[in-house]
Amino acid sequence: MKKHNALKVVGITLLVFALLTWILPCATYQTEYTEVGRYQVGLFDLLSYQSTVLGYFGYVALFIIVVGGFYGVLYKTGAYRIMLDSLCKKFKGKEAVCLIVIMALFAILTSFAGLQLALIMLFPFVISLVLMMGYNKLAAVAVTAGSVAVGLMGTTFSYNTTQVLQQYLSVEITDLIWAKVILLVLGIVLLAFSVFKFGKKNSTKKCEDKDDFIPEAVKSKDKKKVWPLVVILDLILLVTILGFISWNTAFSISLFDDVTTSVTEFELFGFPIFSKILGAVQAFGNWSLLELITIMLLAIIILKFVYKIKWDDVFDGFAKGAKKALLPALIVILIYTCLVLTTYDPYQLVIYKFILGLTKGFNIFTTGLVVLLSSIFNGDPLYAFYSVLPYFVSVVTDTNNYQLVAVIFQAIYGIVTLVAPTSIPLMVTLAYTKVPYGSWLKYIWKLLVALLVVAFITFTILLLII
Repeated sequence: MKKHNALKVVGITLLVFALLTWILPCATYQTEYTEVGRYQVGLFDLLSYQSTVLGYFGYVALFIIVVGGFYGVLYKTGAYRIMLDSLCKKFKGKEAVCLIVIMALFAILTSFAGLQLALIMLFPFVISLVLMMGYNKLAAVAVTAGSVAVGLMGTTFSYNTTQVLQQYLSVEITDLIWAKVILLVLGIVLLAFSVFKFGKKNSTKKCEDKDDFIPEAVKSKDKKKVWPLVVILDLILLVTILGFISWNTAFSISLFDDVTTSVTEFELFGFPIFSKILGAVQAFGNWSLLELITIMLLAIIILKFVYKIKWDDVFDGFAKGAKKALLPALIVILIYTCLVLTTYDPYQLVIYKFILGLTKGFNIFTTGLVVLLSSIFNGDPLYAFYSVLPYFVSVVTDTNNYQLVAVIFQAIYGIVTLVAPTSIPLMVTLAYTKVPYGSWLKYIWKLLVALLVVAFITFTILLLII
């Protein structure tokens, strides 16, 4: 197995993106399409982008490091391995049921609440569980990153993912919701079929580095109670879900905004006590990874006292876990460097103009191809959609198909994240599990083709009936 394969793949992708600035002219669209010449990116330009990358997206890399540190502390509790053993014992002979529940849960949470990055918090836990159940690391990547891709494919009420589509296409989040649900369900079914058909070819007994992903077994005399850990982890997940669901924008529920305002504006003898203690707290529905980082750090402190872990062991566990997360965090930085490059040097619009010019008006295949490329060039859905839509709506002026266009954009973006070297959930997981990118492509290509076929059949049907 080649070392640092995921890092090499992302690095090569960045260099290819930089090379394209030497070949293609940059183009912009404000009120009209304008080519502004070539702006060749050099090595020092890539370094200069880091101030922007760290300023705008550094918190994502920090999140990855904190996740690693959090699991390093979990290992120190002793209860974490017992919890994993208990789950494996409970689902012995029913492993398929357990994995289907996990895949469905991850996909639904991504579709409903836009948790595609936040769910990385649970990836190490699920990967350990999948390996302990006898499945290989490719299956573990499919269960985690694959579920997120399927959830993005069938995005429903995630405002963070769909806000650009709503802005430029003037569509509502509930438009064609039944079609999105169908894509979500079919995606989960196809993913589960792929995992159970191809995922158990190599057991963990043949996995030489399984100890990197599975905590050391706990001696009977050192066994700790599991229920406090289960409660803490469940509360973290519950608070995360509540924090990321777009209550106000998607459902017009202002309860959490009103409660947060009341709490922060409360004064004790004229002093806003809670506002000062909590700081710039965000209401549920407006959370980002920064709030999740805070929650995990607080959970570490609680775990320290609940399981009576020495501070030295807390720091040692956090450091070891964070060290394992450094490579995935570096990959995050490089992926966002790709995003900054394609944003600062917008040569991709030249490609989109050519493709959309191949047909007159709206065409599901040229639209799909444009979204596919924009999803590779831009590792974030907001940027992927924004890079195309301003020009797209100037070319495809028939608004009757805009609801379908929105479905195409979000479905193709989700499918592409299954294989794109700029997909953060995928590349972070490949780096963590040390699965080569080429091996992943060989494993997943059949599912990729199946999802694309299902998607375009759905698009065709929608085109005929709306």
